[in-house]
Amino acid sequence: MLKKIQICLCFVFVSGILYEISLLSSCFFSYVPMSKHFLTPEQVLNLGKSIIFLETTDRLEPPPLVSCSVESAARIYRDRPIILFMKGLTNDTALDLNSSYAAFSLLSSMKNVFIFPLQMETVFQETPLLQWYNQVVPEQEKNWVHVSSDASRLALIWKYGGIYMDTDVISIRPIPEESFLAAQKSRFSSNGIFGFPAHHKFIWDCMENFVLKYNGKIWGNQGPFLMTRMLKTICNLTDFKGTEDHSCQNISFLNPQRFYPIPYPAWGRYYEVWNKSPNFNHSYALHLWNFMNHNRKVVVAGSNTLAEKLYKAYCPTTYEDLIQNAEVRDFRHSEDVA
Repeated sequence: MLKKIQICLCFVFVSGILYEISLLSSCFFSYVPMSKHFLTPEQVLNLGKSIIFLETTDRLEPPPLVSCSVESAARIYRDRPIILFMKGLTNDTALDLNSSYAAFSLLSSMKNVFIFPLQMETVFQETPLLQWYNQVVPEQEKNWVHVSSDASRLALIWKYGGIYMDTDVISIRPIPEESFLAAQKSRFSSNGIFGFPAHHKFIWDCMENFVLKYNGKIWGNQGPFLMTRMLKTICNLTDFKGTEDHSCQNISFLNPQRFYPIPYPAWGRYYEVWNKSPNFNHSYALHLWNFMNHNRKVVVAGSNTLAEKLYKAYCPTTYEDLIQNAEVRDFRHSEDVA
């Protein structure tokens, strides 16, 4: 009798997990958050149309900008899985981090957000990048954090499809395209945001060129310069006029206004007070250029900067928990010390 009960309970448990996966594939995400811990990256990625973020440092506490990027995507794409892969994370540390780090707990509580360890050797299986990965020596690579991220995003989009975004991109409205690259300026492509269906030839060709033309000493050679030179092999790139997008070989090359309305030389303007804030009516998301910032400028509650207004509008939970409440906690802590 006891054995029958155990078998029944096991069946109910497994059936429950499978049922929740079916709910995910139907884009409902209405399940108990704890059950997400039983889902594997492959199960979630195989649902398709994921929004993918990468953290290729060993950092375990997502800073506010990373949290804002993920939260804003989760709010804009409510019917799609939002996945943050973290290199420093292991399966053993995931549950402990929920109580250790405010941002980790905040993101984990969102129904369509999934946080998984980034296991590069697994990611690169069955791609041209595996041989390169097995031969490269990370300790000798000048730009390993960036190069490994460039490689990982290509492999994940090739295998599973979806949209890749950098962790300093704030989503403000849905991207209507399935196969697209983002122009940083005329005739030059970013690799900070792009989307393709699984097994798209362009991404495979990019992975092959990544290995063939590999030079880790040149920043961006495996990133935006790779995307640009591969796009030039199939398209005749011309200057953008107004807010029009370009299209070639069924790939949309989206206008710089879609993601880069504030270009990188003016990145500091996100952290300034504007007399009249721009409406970004022609943008799908905003790239805040954290590589240029090097985490020097941050959002401060009550500063009235453009970045603060974006946080309030598109990642309000991050703003409340990690900006406003953090400042209150720091103030109380300083009073206690005094």
